Order: sequence, then C-alpha cells, then structure tokens
Amino acid sequence: MSPEMLALLEEGFTVLAIGFSTVFVFLVILIISMNIQTVVIRYLNKVFPVAVAETASPKAIKSSDDAEIAIAIACATLKQNHG
Repeated sequence: MSPEMLALLEEGFTVLAIGFSTVFVFLVILIISMNIQTVVIRYLNKVFPVAVAETASPKAIKSSDDAEIAIAIACATLKQNHG
C-alpha cells in the first residue's frame, strides 16, 4: 500500500472512533439522565400524589334487563334469518 492510502485509512479509523465514541457517550448520558428522571418522578409522586377518579360501579343486571336482552336477541335473529 502506498503511504497516501495508509494515511487515508488511518484518518478513516480516527473518524470512525470519534463517531462511535460520540454515540456511546450520548447513550450513556441518556441512560443516566433517564434513571435520574425516574427517581425524581417517583419522589414527586410521593410528595404530590395524583387523585384517582372514582369510577361508577357497573350497573347490576335486573330481571327487566333480561327481558330486554331476550327481545333484542330475538329481533336480531329474526332480522338475520328473514332479511
């Protein structure tokens, strides 16, 4: 190989090492900052808890509802069979 090609190869490896190092350092900083953020958010959730909205309890099915359901099933079956 000529000295020019070796110099280009060396320069290419330098750029490669700088690029990989930059990405690696960025990812390490990202992971550390996300872990710190998790700790801070957990602490803030203990200090300022979010009020949980109460949901209405599901309506109990009554006997009159059973009749309405039976009528709806009968109508759907009739419509499906007779168009």
